[in-house]
Amino acid sequence: MTHRFLFTIWLLAASVLLSGCLSTAVQPMTTERAAPGTPSEKRDDLLALPAPNDPIVAAVYRFRDQTGQYKRKERGSTFSRAVTQGGTSILIDALKESGWFVPIERKGLSNLLNERDIIRSTRSQYEGDRAQQLSPLLFAGVMLEGGIIGYNSNVITGGGGVGLFGIRGSGQYRQDQVTIYLRAVSTQTGRVLASVNTKKTIVSQKLDGDAFQFVETDLILETEAGISYNEPSYIAVKEAIDEAVKNLVIEGTEQGAWSPRDTTAMAAVAQRYRAAKARAARTDYFGRLTQPEQRPGLGLSVAAGGQRYQGDFQNPEARGAATVGVRWPVATAWEIGLEGTYSRVAATGAFDRRAVTAGAYARYYPLPRGRWTPFVQLSGGAQSRLNGDALSSEALSPVVGGDVGMQVMATRRLAVDVSVGLDYALDDTVDGRAVGSYNDSLWGGSIGLTYYGMTSIF
Repeated sequence: MTHRFLFTIWLLAASVLLSGCLSTAVQPMTTERAAPGTPSEKRDDLLALPAPNDPIVAAVYRFRDQTGQYKRKERGSTFSRAVTQGGTSILIDALKESGWFVPIERKGLSNLLNERDIIRSTRSQYEGDRAQQLSPLLFAGVMLEGGIIGYNSNVITGGGGVGLFGIRGSGQYRQDQVTIYLRAVSTQTGRVLASVNTKKTIVSQKLDGDAFQFVETDLILETEAGISYNEPSYIAVKEAIDEAVKNLVIEGTEQGAWSPRDTTAMAAVAQRYRAAKARAARTDYFGRLTQPEQRPGLGLSVAAGGQRYQGDFQNPEARGAATVGVRWPVATAWEIGLEGTYSRVAATGAFDRRAVTAGAYARYYPLPRGRWTPFVQLSGGAQSRLNGDALSSEALSPVVGGDVGMQVMATRRLAVDVSVGLDYALDDTVDGRAVGSYNDSLWGGSIGLTYYGMTSIF
C-alpha cells in the first residue's frame, strides 16, 4: 500500500469517528420529551417578596407587543414578529406566582360570558325556577396596563477572527434589547397608582472554524465546525415582566397603594430596589455605568514610563521617563493641561543624554461620563538637553506629539491613565546630529495617576 492510500484510509476513519462524536453530543435526530417551561432568572426574586396583607384583585385586558417589529433576516423578508405575542399570558402567570395579585380573566371575557350564558340557559331548561344561580364575577380593584414598547436590534455587535496557513477561527457577537412598561390603575378613580419600566438584553453568539490544506499536490483536506447560541426572546420578555411585577409591588408599597404583612422585610427589599434604581439612573443605553460629576476641577498628574529614540544613530535604547503636570477640564469631553517630562535619550555606543520636555496639550474623551473612556491627545512644546544640572539653550528642539490611551476613574476624583504616543521634533537636533531628510522622534508609553478637585497647585 502507498502512503497516500494509508493516509486516505486514516482520514476517512477520523472523519467517521468525528462525525459519530458530534452526533452523540448534539443528537440532531433525537426528539425530546415535553417538560415544564424554563423559569426566568428573576422568578426567584419575585417569589421572595414578603406576603401582602390582602392580595389585590387585578385585571389584565391585554399586554401586547407595541413595537410592530418583524424578525430581521439577512436576506428576504419574514412575517414572524421580533418578540412574543403572548405578553398577556406571561404577565398573568407572573401576577399569580407573585402571591400579591389575584388575576381575573378579562382577555377572554366574551368567551367566559358566553359559557356562563350556556350554564344559565341549561340550568333554567332542566331545573326551571329551582335552578341555582351562578356566583357573581369578581370585579378588579386594579387594572394592569402597558406592553412591550421597545425592541432594538444590533444594539452592540462585534466579532473577531484569526487565520494562519489555511486554518481559521472566528467569533461573532450580537446584542438586542427589549423594553417593558407596566402600570397599575385604580378602577374606581382611574388614578395611576404605580408605573415601572424594565429592560433586558438578548444575546446571540457564534463560534466557527475551518481548515483548508493541501495534503499533497492533488489531495485537499477541508473541514469546518461551529456552534451558535441565541437567547430566546420570549425568555427575555418573561424575565423583564417578572422584574416589572416585582418592582410594581415595591413602588405601590412605597406609594401606599397596598401594604405588606411584614414591613421590616419589605423595607429591606425596597432598599435594594432603590439602590438598583439609582445605579440604573447612572447607566447609559449600552449598560455602561456613568459618573456625571467626575473630574471636578483642577487636576494634578504624575506618570512613569519609558521612551525609545528613533533618529540618525543605530541601536536606539528604551529608557525611563517621568512626567508631572496640571489639567483643567474645560468642557464635558475636553481637557487642557501643562506638563513636564524628565527622560533619557540614548543609542548604544553613540550617546546617552538627559533631557527635559515641557509643553501644553489638549485631550478629548469620547465617553466622558463613563468609568472607562479612551482618549486622544495632541501636544506641543520644546525639549532641551541637560548639561550637568542646567538646561542647554543651544540644544532646544520644538516638538509636537500625539497620544492615545485609556483613562479609568477609580473614584470621581482619582483617575488612572495608560497611554502610548509619539513626540516628533521639528528639527534634527535631538540626538545632536543632523543627517538625512527625517527629523528625530521619540516613541513612548506611560501609566499615571491624576487627582482632580484641587483648589490650588501651590
